[in-house]
Amino acid sequence: MNMLEFIQTRRDGGRHSEEDIKAFVAALTKAELPDYQVSAWLMAAFFQPLSLDETTWLTQAMAASGETLDLTGLPKPWVDKHSTGGVGDKTTIVLLPLLAACGLTMVKMSGRGLGITGGTVDKLESIPGFRTDLSPDEMIAQARRIGIAWTGQTPNLAPADKILYALRDATATVENIPLIVSSILSKKIAGGADVIELDVKCGSGAFMKDLKTAKALAQSLSEVAKRCGKEVHAVVTDMDQPLGRTVGNALEIVEAIEVLKGEKGRFRDLCVDLARRTLTITGKDPRLAGELLDNGKAFAKFKEWVEAQGGDPVIADDPSRLPVAPVIQEVLWQGDSGYAARVDAGAVGLAVVRLGGGRESKADRIDPSVGVEVRIEVGEPIKQGQPVFRVHAASETAAQEAAISLESAIKVSPQPVEMRPLVLAEF
Repeated sequence: MNMLEFIQTRRDGGRHSEEDIKAFVAALTKAELPDYQVSAWLMAAFFQPLSLDETTWLTQAMAASGETLDLTGLPKPWVDKHSTGGVGDKTTIVLLPLLAACGLTMVKMSGRGLGITGGTVDKLESIPGFRTDLSPDEMIAQARRIGIAWTGQTPNLAPADKILYALRDATATVENIPLIVSSILSKKIAGGADVIELDVKCGSGAFMKDLKTAKALAQSLSEVAKRCGKEVHAVVTDMDQPLGRTVGNALEIVEAIEVLKGEKGRFRDLCVDLARRTLTITGKDPRLAGELLDNGKAFAKFKEWVEAQGGDPVIADDPSRLPVAPVIQEVLWQGDSGYAARVDAGAVGLAVVRLGGGRESKADRIDPSVGVEVRIEVGEPIKQGQPVFRVHAASETAAQEAAISLESAIKVSPQPVEMRPLVLAEF
């Protein structure tokens, strides 16, 4: 292909043909293009965004750039779920066994966390022995056996996306809606699902900070997925305060287990809401979502899933076998009494990263034991001396530094405050 002409077309606001985009992705996958030219095109695409047609063609070409999962013969519906990521977002760990227990075939690939948004791979790796590297054949065999197949990102599925994402990360071109859409959906399509539930997070603890941008992303994801022949439902959900009461890898596994055992709260509410929406679009009874959490069937499916992927299923009944931090410190509220008006998810997420529970660069190592328990929600009364956070740290010094940083995460109002709704928009 003529890469110089391809760059010039994008730079000048022109339109790529489907054939040109296919040729670009093919050359990219074969390592025939120098990084500097691909980076130049990405910067041009950042300032001259792709149209819906172009985004669809790029998505389809990247999905076809490597292996694809053929789910033929597995029980339908074939479902995938994707979240754009946020602080304390552990919904995958509950939704996969819950929806599999409802009779859906759940096939999913997840990524690692970067920055304040934790990754499902990092969370599940805190379970001793849990495999995060299933091959396509292993995924299909496991989905046939137990209804769940999950793996970390593999170089064999949508390899063009892996190449583009690495360059986007290095060239400050990540935050572009068409490029985000094609990256997310190419992996979903390669994974073989017919139905996709999309959860776009919005707030201080998410990549999309404001509702307008989050809605634009959700709408574009929904439209492109439909153009690619997928049944799709997209929601924008709140990430202005942490999701649930824990942030940190092993801590979040423990909380997910408690919800699978029937624990109530805002995190469970979101899991049930997303499950009901997915069951509705697949023609299943949405009442199953709450019922199977309450009767233990979702929990039993979780144990089956952990064991199938080499993890220690005993952790489901004895979470103390998960990594535990050596230092635990309470953070007491020192300000005025009133009502919690803000529990800043971004500030909590940053504290966890600095404790060693997240990455500021891809080379950083994760400490699965560290994190923060959030003991206050927006709208709740708060008084001086009340515990508001519990820090799990590797050292006394790290715990104290986190405690100091968390003081600014809470804002108090003298008047009662309403919590923001879980679901902010749907498409």
